[in-house]
Amino acid sequence: MRLLVIDSGTVLWGQTLMYSAYCLVIISLVWWFATRITRPAGESRITPKVFYTWVGFLAVLGVSLHLVTYNTIPWVKDDLNGSDDYAASYDITVGDHTWQLPEKTMQVPCNELVRFSVTSTDLTYGFGLFREDNSMVAQMQVVPGHDNDLLWTFESDGVYSMRSTEYSGPEGDGMVVPDAVEVTGCDQSEAEGGAR
Repeated sequence: MRLLVIDSGTVLWGQTLMYSAYCLVIISLVWWFATRITRPAGESRITPKVFYTWVGFLAVLGVSLHLVTYNTIPWVKDDLNGSDDYAASYDITVGDHTWQLPEKTMQVPCNELVRFSVTSTDLTYGFGLFREDNSMVAQMQVVPGHDNDLLWTFESDGVYSMRSTEYSGPEGDGMVVPDAVEVTGCDQSEAEGGAR
């Protein structure tokens, strides 16, 4: 089965649009209920049949939104189909607000599942990979004393910075490593619209 994976920016825009509409429908239910329940006795009141039909519609709509967007979220494919069979694995340590990388710029193959294994020696940090335009590619929380593995398949060439995406005190503001990851071997680059 082939999963449809599209640009994360498109997914975010679509989900923002759909969930905003869904919230407006829920707000309309609350408004409708409030205006009907506060009317004087004898005027039209909400019947259980109408109320539960509307609530049922909202439940079906909410579940449908999740099912429709389930396979379009970029990281789902790697998490569902991930295994111990990676093309490469990169062990990264973070502690005292400093990254320790296996090499200055990690060379990552294109269209291959890779693993970033990040270990914290002291605090909870975030591990995020960012495009040159500062949009996020992927991220995870890095908790000390736990396995923190991010599985990812890059589908376009590019150079990515690495940043902490979790608040870890004032010193965490400078936890940026420019040009931490370089992906090569793809048919297109991030600049040509290959973002996922």
